[in-house]
Amino acid sequence: MDMRELITNVNIEKIERTMKALEKNNMTAHFAKDHEELIEIVKSIAPEGSTVSCGGTVTISQCGVLDLMRSGYYNFLDRAAPGITPEGVRDVYRKTFDCDAFFCSSNAITEKGELYNVDGNGNRLQNVVHGPKHIIVIAGINKIVRDLDAAVYRTKTIACPANARRQGIDVPCAKLGRCIAADKEMTDGCNAPGRMCISYVITGYQRIKDRIHVIFLNEELGF
Repeated sequence: MDMRELITNVNIEKIERTMKALEKNNMTAHFAKDHEELIEIVKSIAPEGSTVSCGGTVTISQCGVLDLMRSGYYNFLDRAAPGITPEGVRDVYRKTFDCDAFFCSSNAITEKGELYNVDGNGNRLQNVVHGPKHIIVIAGINKIVRDLDAAVYRTKTIACPANARRQGIDVPCAKLGRCIAADKEMTDGCNAPGRMCISYVITGYQRIKDRIHVIFLNEELGF
């Protein structure tokens, strides 16, 4: 068995542990062997014609889900549609609350089956907590961490700095590559106007069966 195969097996075991923990917390977990299988899983949860929307996630564009949403297969509430106005974006946010499926990733997912998410605007957090009929979280192996402390640290040292650089936001973490409060408490950070880590949600359990679906791929996706 070569090194790549050994690492693949270890990663799959990590995904399986995390999936079992998510199921224990009443969230439905899936493993897709490739992008094609992921798309089929997505279609089984949100059939053709469903009204869908998404958060600002790199992951869904990497695995083909964004292309599917824009293909006409769904009624897509697109906050990034060409020429959309600020009021149009607000209207998308309002309509998303009652959509059939909301697609997003997660800043981190613990091996205890917890979703950890941090937002600046809070629209993604709002939908994960309450609203859309289905939440479909797509995550690569890089999003799995041991516990919430590791989730916080990952967000402060990987997710937020990388996203800030991607969006050209003038905040300290974009320049330093890590939060100035990376080794402090969860909500500690800078006071920059463009700060991205403003609201925090930990999903430790889902009351409604089959509302939250988490689909894993054994590859690195997003930040």
